[in-house]
Amino acid sequence: MSDSHSKEVSNFCLEGRFIDFILKDGYKLKGLQIWTAEGECYVKLAKHLRFAFDLRLPPGTWLQIVGKKKHESATGKVTLKAERVMAARADVDNDRITQMGIPSPISQPQQPSLTSKGNAKSTKAKSTILVCQKSDCMKRGGKAVCQALEAALSDRGLEDQVTIKGTGCMKNCKAGPNLVMPDKTRYSRIQAGQVPALMDKHFADKSEEHQSDHHKEIVIPVAINS
Repeated sequence: MSDSHSKEVSNFCLEGRFIDFILKDGYKLKGLQIWTAEGECYVKLAKHLRFAFDLRLPPGTWLQIVGKKKHESATGKVTLKAERVMAARADVDNDRITQMGIPSPISQPQQPSLTSKGNAKSTKAKSTILVCQKSDCMKRGGKAVCQALEAALSDRGLEDQVTIKGTGCMKNCKAGPNLVMPDKTRYSRIQAGQVPALMDKHFADKSEEHQSDHHKEIVIPVAINS
């Protein structure tokens, strides 16, 4: 009880430039490194932001962050936890970055820019591959699966069409790693070596022009949960 009394919790709102992501174990998103008027600071991300954040956010992007500030009076330690992250609109010197747009989910809905219809098409919602990031799945090879998925997307030129999103527990821990493809097909016990075949099965139409030499039917020996 005395511990709770030594902590003061209040709301905070700050603006600053994004420096880098803070990752745990090399792949788990934990927070953001931000440069503010007071200097560099670390902002922890709430869980719902960690699993939805687009890791392509360019360094230097001007952000507004809203959340809870926790101050431990005994140690003087201050912890910032973000609950909302948005594009800051008052950045006069950041026109170039603002024009680039900030990746979902932190960008506000925008009107289509003055581009061709072909370019407008590429700004539509991406397909999403969901990957469980709980410890049991990670211990069974989940980290290697995430890396293999990223490599497969890059090899097929699909980075702008498909995104990988970490999730909480999928309630199938003993059969990990677990993932869900954009068409809602669930896979268990998937291993990194099976990822290329999995991608060819689900994204053959999207990567057709990048893989015109391969038109085979591919069998993937993995467990599928309905």
